[in-house]
Amino acid sequence: MPFMPVSKEDMKERGIDTLDFVYITGDAYVDHPSFGVAIISRILEAKGYTVGIIAQPDFRDSRSVLALGVPRLAFLVTAGNIDSMVSHYTVAKKPRKDDLYSAGGIGGKRPDRALTVYCKMIKAVCPGKPILCGGLEASLRRFAHYDYWKDTVMPSVLCDCGADILMFGMGEHAMLELANRLDKGEDVRQIRDVRGTCYLCEPSETPYGAVQCPSFEEVARDKRLYAKATRQQYDEQDEVYGRMIIQRQGAKMLVQNPPAKSLTTEEMDWVYSLPYERTYHPMYESEGGVPSILEVRFSITHNRGCFGFCNFCSIALHQGRRISVRSEESVIKEAKYLTTLPDFKGYIHDVGGPTANFRIPSCKKQIEHGLCKGKKCLAPKPCGNLEVDHSEYLDLLRKLRKIRGVKKVFIRSGIRYDYLIEDKSDEFMDELIEHHISGQLKVAPEHCSAAVLDKMGKPHIEAYKRFQKKFYQITNKKGKQQFLIPYLMSSHPGSTINDAIELAVFLKENGIHPEQVQDYYPTPGTISTAMFYSELDPYTLEPVYVARKREEKAAQRALLQYYLPENRRRIIEALIKAGREDLIGQGRDKLVSPDREYVEYKRRRDEQKKGSSKWQKGKAAQKSGGQKRKPKRR
Repeated sequence: MPFMPVSKEDMKERGIDTLDFVYITGDAYVDHPSFGVAIISRILEAKGYTVGIIAQPDFRDSRSVLALGVPRLAFLVTAGNIDSMVSHYTVAKKPRKDDLYSAGGIGGKRPDRALTVYCKMIKAVCPGKPILCGGLEASLRRFAHYDYWKDTVMPSVLCDCGADILMFGMGEHAMLELANRLDKGEDVRQIRDVRGTCYLCEPSETPYGAVQCPSFEEVARDKRLYAKATRQQYDEQDEVYGRMIIQRQGAKMLVQNPPAKSLTTEEMDWVYSLPYERTYHPMYESEGGVPSILEVRFSITHNRGCFGFCNFCSIALHQGRRISVRSEESVIKEAKYLTTLPDFKGYIHDVGGPTANFRIPSCKKQIEHGLCKGKKCLAPKPCGNLEVDHSEYLDLLRKLRKIRGVKKVFIRSGIRYDYLIEDKSDEFMDELIEHHISGQLKVAPEHCSAAVLDKMGKPHIEAYKRFQKKFYQITNKKGKQQFLIPYLMSSHPGSTINDAIELAVFLKENGIHPEQVQDYYPTPGTISTAMFYSELDPYTLEPVYVARKREEKAAQRALLQYYLPENRRRIIEALIKAGREDLIGQGRDKLVSPDREYVEYKRRRDEQKKGSSKWQKGKAAQKSGGQKRKPKRR
């Protein structure tokens, strides 16, 4: 099937006078199921609706959103696959020059706060037409939220953008229900009962039976109430028991309906069977294509959701903790199709999802009762009800390896080692190491300090040590040269300079030289961001230390790359300040060797100590009677 229309000429060729939906996106147009725009447009098309794509309209000209005319039913708006502010700025708030979701990888083709800008553009030129917004930027900013770039609490993005309905999470169910109801002539302002959606209303129209969060005004002035609201919002994000949530936003009331139901296996199979082109639109060819396709072009998604529930991750609030999977037949069919593509070289780059090795529910209880409120399946220790079974995933991988034309099947989207190590059988780990790694396996211990890991919602480091030991035992037994590449994070809420030193020592003791270190980035909507802003743990309301000064954050990051010569001065200064000069020197038990400046500093300090010691001895002698006697008179 061809791409969706992107111009009036495309519409004319297909005999379309007026599109049902015009989809505005902050990304370049890529028709691949790793992109939300591709999935939503294809499911609408499959149900008989016409959809046109306006990718990265000129945000300096509001009329650019009318390039395909006014849609019959509604405008659809998304900032793209990631938050536009994260796309534009580093954690140090410096502008990025590149954008993997734009043609040629060149930044600047979408505005800051793209969702709000695009919606306002539509309002300016077509004020009466319904606007439905979705995607990550909409989903994670649906409540009053702390905005790292403005360093303030902002209201729900619905208040700023003016859309009629916000779809949060995975939007297939909500989108199709809204499309059908709009097609039947329902007023968008009266559609208020669709799961997985939010809307604004007059306070007098607020539905009964909802959980009420502290208002925008309250959370903006009281950090304790902000932390409380965060917990309330997370506690209701389960599709089984999650209730409606309301939050006052000035003169309006924000209403979040319960989360949408996860797709069944049959529904997921249908979504991924649609005729995606699996690449970027040819209009980008002259600019070098769209770089983001490279990682996913020959990758397969087999699951959704993650019960790992790390505090710094947005999946729990967006995609959910419940696991949904495609059937083996569906995945195998996609793999066979990949082998027919002209540029396929025999390598499937990934068979995964948010967490590659989650293919069954964490326990039987969650199917009927939902996932435990306020608890984690794997942290700080695995739940006693956790069921660990890789047999179905392993069977799928074995079948994929046997497909004619497939040379290798890699797993790159992330293995939860803390789940894997609880498997009583070594069968999956053995075949993972034998068949599915290309020299390196990336895993995410993130830290080694128990105090920091608790704030991250991660298991303690003992789980990683067990996994590391078994990984190298099996690797060495097979005579392979393969390595673990750990993801690490500095300056996460709860991490002090002493915690960073503890991690640096752990890394040196284990011979780990991280090539990259992620400085904690307070993205909208996460539990960790609530900690960063409020300096409180939303689940206990206990104080949380937050490294805010640029110098300390730089020191924590440098400590994790203790082996780099350019970090030596900063590390020495940090160790002196922390009272850990025992780690400065030569030898295996030292973290960093002294530089000339430190040697000189220590020499001057020793001289001062000696001088001080002589002075102290003199004073002591005077006090003990060593002072001079007065001369006798003659």
